[in-house]
Amino acid sequence: MATRLLLVRHGQTEWHAENRYAGISDVALTEEGLRQAEALGAWAGSRTIDAVACSPLSRARATAAPAAGRLGLVPEVVAGLREVDFGWGEGRTLAEMRAADPDAVRAFETDAAAHPLPGSEPPLPAARRGREALRGLAERHPGAVVLVVAHNSLLRLALCLMLGMDVGGYRRLLPVLDNAAVTEIEVDGERTGLRSLNVPTGAFPHAL
Repeated sequence: MATRLLLVRHGQTEWHAENRYAGISDVALTEEGLRQAEALGAWAGSRTIDAVACSPLSRARATAAPAAGRLGLVPEVVAGLREVDFGWGEGRTLAEMRAADPDAVRAFETDAAAHPLPGSEPPLPAARRGREALRGLAERHPGAVVLVVAHNSLLRLALCLMLGMDVGGYRRLLPVLDNAAVTEIEVDGERTGLRSLNVPTGAFPHAL
């Protein structure tokens, strides 16, 4: 039975407001991020959602909490949904990285899989980790609708792998997942279909 996964990037954080790479750093939501989490909760509360899952990082757990509360569900914390470790890039903007090592950033932007940032988790293993986390949720919740709160890069990498796209070009193919917007996929074993991409919750019809 196919499972529908509603993939959501967490709300805005203090670093994302400045376009800094957060990665595995545990950065808190801003006031705007908390508002986005509440809006997601209001949206989720009026839909039929069977389970909620999230990354272990606090920004994802805080974003998932209002939705879980309205649905009367306890979020399943999935280690494999944590964000990519950006190593040397953690806490820096691209402009700061370019100033420090323009060649490394140029190579990363051209092909992230072949040239990950220094000291970072390579994109392909991260994509496989994300794919297995999402497939695992689908296996544990066959035929269900699952709200999944995770991270911009991890979700984009997993989506590229699951949809047969070039993982190294994830930054070009999927430029960004907006904070608290929903991307819906349908997973049936090793088969994945894309139902919607990066849709603000207010743009959805009233019920799924």
